[in-house]
Amino acid sequence: MTLWTALPDGRVGASGPSDDRTQEEDGGPVGATTTGKSAATALERARAVAGAVLDPEVPVLTIADLGVLRGVTIDDAGAVEVTITPTYSGCPALEAIRDDLHAALTDAGYRSVEVRTVLSPPWSTDWISDAGRAKLAEHGIAPPGRIGPRAAGPIPLVLGRPPARVACPRCGSRDTEELSRFGPTACTALHRCTACREPFEHVKEI
Repeated sequence: MTLWTALPDGRVGASGPSDDRTQEEDGGPVGATTTGKSAATALERARAVAGAVLDPEVPVLTIADLGVLRGVTIDDAGAVEVTITPTYSGCPALEAIRDDLHAALTDAGYRSVEVRTVLSPPWSTDWISDAGRAKLAEHGIAPPGRIGPRAAGPIPLVLGRPPARVACPRCGSRDTEELSRFGPTACTALHRCTACREPFEHVKEI
């Protein structure tokens, strides 16, 4: 059986006993048979449907924008498996995301849908796409800064607030202050711009 996989960057690959479906080029399989091409098309469609599911807590973003969607696979029988990584292990939106994925794919005609959760590697705000960051700013939410690669081993704990000031998403000023470490969701903090006097949310770096 051949298993077709859509990776987080949108590329499509195949694994299984068929030798002519194990390579990929320009985002698609090389040497695929007609059946293979049909499977790849079905996978791309499933990936598009899954990627369009909105994040319940920040609904200006899709789970693809957020980086929560980690992979989609489809086998020869048409069974779809979606892999997601929550923003943190206790995320209250996880169950809603599972239900929305199942409903969206079922409505799109996929009769066998399984949603799998993986916690390693842990989600990072660096996984938010450039398009997702732009959407956050357009809706008055300051996107997180870039963290960069994590070092192996224990995660260092820093007590106290980060010294860097968050730029206001409305006027661009860095003359801002933090009002609350927690905003409407655990992933955001509440800030206020002292230049334009507007409050705004900031997605905290994780």
